[in-house]
Amino acid sequence: MTPPGGGKSHKNAKPHGQVRQSQIVTTFGPGAMLDLPDYAVIVGGLENWNGWRDYPIVEERLAAKVKQELGLSTVEFYAPPPDPDDPAATPTGITAWQFPEWFIAQYEEKDRETGLRSRPLVHRTDLVKRKYVREKQKYPVVPVRFVQACTRGHVSDIDWRLFVHGPGSDCIGRPLWMDERGTSGDLTAITVRCECGKAKALSAAAKKDDIPLGFCKGERPWLGRYGRERCGGPESTSLPSRLLIRSASNAYFGQTLSVISIPEAGGPARQAVDQVWIDFLQFCESRADVTRERRKPRVSAALEGLSDGDVWKEIQRRKGGGDTEARGIRDVELETLLSSEAEVGNNTPGGDFYARAVRVPTRSRLMAKIERVVKVHRLREVIAQIGFTRFEAAVPDVDGEFALDVQRASLARDLTWVPAVENHGEGLFVALKADAVAAWLQKESVRLRERALAAGFEAWKHDHPGASKFPGLPYIMLHSLSHLLMTAESLDCGYAASSIRERIYVGRDAYGLMLYTASSDAEGTLGGLVAAADRITDHLRQALDLARLCANDPVCAHHQPDSREDSRYLLGAACHGCLLLSEVSCERRNDFLDRALVVPTVDESDAAFFEEEA
Repeated sequence: MTPPGGGKSHKNAKPHGQVRQSQIVTTFGPGAMLDLPDYAVIVGGLENWNGWRDYPIVEERLAAKVKQELGLSTVEFYAPPPDPDDPAATPTGITAWQFPEWFIAQYEEKDRETGLRSRPLVHRTDLVKRKYVREKQKYPVVPVRFVQACTRGHVSDIDWRLFVHGPGSDCIGRPLWMDERGTSGDLTAITVRCECGKAKALSAAAKKDDIPLGFCKGERPWLGRYGRERCGGPESTSLPSRLLIRSASNAYFGQTLSVISIPEAGGPARQAVDQVWIDFLQFCESRADVTRERRKPRVSAALEGLSDGDVWKEIQRRKGGGDTEARGIRDVELETLLSSEAEVGNNTPGGDFYARAVRVPTRSRLMAKIERVVKVHRLREVIAQIGFTRFEAAVPDVDGEFALDVQRASLARDLTWVPAVENHGEGLFVALKADAVAAWLQKESVRLRERALAAGFEAWKHDHPGASKFPGLPYIMLHSLSHLLMTAESLDCGYAASSIRERIYVGRDAYGLMLYTASSDAEGTLGGLVAAADRITDHLRQALDLARLCANDPVCAHHQPDSREDSRYLLGAACHGCLLLSEVSCERRNDFLDRALVVPTVDESDAAFFEEEA
C-alpha cells in the first residue's frame, strides 16, 4: 500500500503508551496526527483499517441519528480492531501514513555572538535511508512540527520554498534552513531561510490578513493517494490555509455522538435481535427466512424464548425505520429515567441497563426542588465517531445533536460504517421539579441574567457564524449544578473528577442531569456513584457551599459575558477556581456555565435557583 507522496505506511500505529478503544474513537481516529518513536504519521481512513468486521456493535437509536446526520441510508458500527495476541492470527490494526514529509536535520550551526541556531530543513526525497547527509556524515532527522490546514479538516505540508521565495521565483533546489533565536519555540523567533539569501519569519505564516500560505488545495492524506478533493466542493470557494502545529490540542477534535442504551417497548426482542442482526437477521425477507435462520446454533441461542412472529415483527420495524428518527437522541433516556416505575431494566450480569428510584428526603428544604433521584446500577454507553474538525471543536447541542451546518472532515472516501465503542458503568440521575424551574424563570432578576448571558452568546456568535442557538437558562443552570455536584461527589465516591462524565437533559417541562462513569475495559464499576445517592442531600449541600464563594472572587463573580477584555463570552460567574473541570468530563467543553444561576454570589444574589441556605 502506497501512501501519499510515496512515503511509508505503518500498521498498528500507536503513540507512546497503551491506547484504549475509546481514545481511538475520540482522539486518535482517522485524520489524527501522531508522533511514534521513529516517525510522525497521520491515522489512515476507514478503508485502511483491518479486522474490524469481527467486532460489531449494535445500537439502533444511535444508528438512526448517525444516518440522519451523515445522510446515509444505512450505517453499521464496529469497534476499533485490537492487536491479536497470537502472532499467527489474521493481522488486524490501523494503517497510518507518514506525515509530514519535511524534516529538521539534527545538524546544527550556531553563531556564538547572536545565539542564532541554524538547522537544515529537508524533504523526504532528499534523505538517504532516513538520514541527512552532509560532508559524508549522516545525521538523524525529526519531522517538522508545522503544517498547514483549513477549517474543513484538510491538511498538507507547507510549500516551504514558495513560502520563502513567493510566487515566480527562479531559485530552484537551493538548501533551506530553519534559524531559531533562543529556546522558547515562539514563532517570532523562527526564520526560514534559503541559501540564495531569501528569508521569512515564520510568524508571517500565522497572519490571516494577507493569506501567506495560499488557499487550501483540499489535501486529505489520511485517505491515501487519491484522497484529494476540491476544498468546499464545486459550489464553494477554497478556504485560506492556516498555520497549524500538528501536535497542538487544536489539531484534531473527534466529532462523536453517544447514547445510553435504555429499555423500550419490546426490549427483549430488540436485545435478542441485536446479537445476531448484522451477521444473520438483516438479510431476512420473510417469516420463513427467520425460521430458516433459527436452525443455526448461534441464532437459536440468541432468540430462545421468542416466537418467529415476534422476531419477524422486530425485523420489519427495523427495516421500516421504526419511530427512532422522529425522537431526540436523549428523549427516550429522559422519559425512562423520569418514569413512575420503581425499577427499570434487569439487574443481571452483563445487562445493559438497570435503574432504581430512591425516596427523596422530604424534611430537608434543600431537597424541596428535587423531583426524583435514581440509582443507575448498570448502564451501557455507545459512542460513535462521525467525523472530525480542526482548529475548533463542534460539540452537540442541548439535545445531543450537531447543528446541520457543521463542517466536518470525512472518515473515509466511501462511508458505510463508523468506529464505535461501548462502555459499561454506573450513574446517578437527579431531576428538578418542573414547577420550581418555571417559577424561577419568571423572576425579573433571572430574566436580566438571561439577557446578559445571551449578549455574551451573540458576541461569541459574531466570530462563529455557524453556531447553534442559545441553549437557554435551564440548561446553563443544570450544567453549572452538574459541575458542582461532580466536584462534591468525587470527594466521596472514590472516583476522580476526571473519570466522571455528565449528561444534561432539558425536555418539555422536564429537567435533569446524570453523572456517570463508564469504561470499555471492564463490566461495570465499583458502585461509588450509586452509593452516593443515599447521601444526595449532603452532597448537594456541599456542592452549593462550594459555589457561594470562589477563590477568585470578586473578579470571577463580576465577570460580564459580553466583555471583550478576556473573550470568555460563554461563561458567567465561572472559572477554574469554581466550575471549570477537565474537558473529558464536560459535554460542552466548559462552555455555558454560571454559578450565579445556582446560588447567590457576591455580585448577583437574586438570580439563584437555590436562593436559600439549608
